Amino acid sequence: MAQDAPTQQHAHTAAVITLSDGVHHGTRVDKSGDLLEQRLASAGYEVVVRRVLPDERTELAALLRSLADDHGVRLVVTTGGTGLGPRDVTPDATRDVIDREVPGMAEAMRMESLKKTPFAMTSRQVVGTRGQTLIVNLPGSPKAVDECMDVIIRVIPHTLDLLAGKTEHR
Repeated sequence: MAQDAPTQQHAHTAAVITLSDGVHHGTRVDKSGDLLEQRLASAGYEVVVRRVLPDERTELAALLRSLADDHGVRLVVTTGGTGLGPRDVTPDATRDVIDREVPGMAEAMRMESLKKTPFAMTSRQVVGTRGQTLIVNLPGSPKAVDECMDVIIRVIPHTLDLLAGKTEHR
């Protein structure tokens, strides 16, 4: 698990960002970030960046820009900060930096989560692109991370291919 961003672009690089005041201040364990890193690694992604940030919109937006623009990380997945709490700003920061939204992926995750809990209606997760980088917001609970990854994991490689200009239909 690396703490610093890579210096070259790789088709299968990924970053995991946990947004949580509690984890940032050391009062909670980052179970969701750990699970997300394991899921991505088992799917063949090299997790080159792993960060924990407080729920701060400008700090997250700056990191997302840097990972996409300066470090060429192809997949950035966040966990936490997608609800309606006063400090839940992950979707807002993501919208600040993306070029295009990919609503179908976020809708698919919410639809699947709704089968398990009505509280999925309050999740504001966003999926979007910045250049050749796919940015995915996931809720903060390990259970939700697992369920949402089940929904999108098969679509991510195709999405990254499209972003890289590989548009031939298979």
